[in-house]
Amino acid sequence: MIARIKTLAAAGLVASALAVPTFAVPAQAAGELEIAAQDWSFDGIFGTYDRAALQRGFQVYQNVCSTCHALKHIAYRNLADLGYTENEIKAIAAEKNVTDGPNDEGEMFERPAKPSDTFVSPFPNDNAARTANGGALPPDLSLIVDARKGGADYVYGVLTHYKDAPADVKVPDGMYYNTGFAGHQIAMPPPLFPDGVTYGDNTPATVAQQAHDVSTFLAWASEPNMEQRKRAGVMTILFLLIFTGLLYATKRKIWADVH
Repeated sequence: MIARIKTLAAAGLVASALAVPTFAVPAQAAGELEIAAQDWSFDGIFGTYDRAALQRGFQVYQNVCSTCHALKHIAYRNLADLGYTENEIKAIAAEKNVTDGPNDEGEMFERPAKPSDTFVSPFPNDNAARTANGGALPPDLSLIVDARKGGADYVYGVLTHYKDAPADVKVPDGMYYNTGFAGHQIAMPPPLFPDGVTYGDNTPATVAQQAHDVSTFLAWASEPNMEQRKRAGVMTILFLLIFTGLLYATKRKIWADVH
């Protein structure tokens, strides 16, 4: 079972910073984004998702992001890809309630979520989400890594690049200086803190580690079938190489007498 995670004060705002450009204030002194390429286990043709990192990232997601942002394209049963057992998935889903029905009396009713349900949204509708977030609509995070230039590097960059503003840059009240975000000014306070989560595998929960893990999880959420696609691609390439070799050998045999 997933280790219980400490509640973060600014949990509900995290992913708004990752995807909502209206949070950025055009800053005259804004420079290039500081997005450094990270080492991701899923990079390259043979890359795969690190299951331990996925589970840690899911912990961070649950605590920091899920209070404002849904994963509407991901069902709880998809967590089996992360290594969770059927009973663990049932327990995770059952922590949320969904509206179902109508029942035999024609009324809608609440029930615990099932593994077949998609991740339960934190708000009943968009207007409620905007009201709770100062007018901004928190985006669904299912495709956030694919939707942003830089992908997982961008998400990691936003989460780890909160800094003190230079002396010549004025940051309005309620904004924070972040060199990984467009405009370098962002409404979300730093969401990650050292030991902000308690990892079940006892990995030290540094800010960089949490950011790397949740970025890995969101990369998986954006492309859960990546590993199957890569395997299919490798098998296709191998087949074409073998087939080409056989064709070449056949050609040599057929034309041997002519040459």
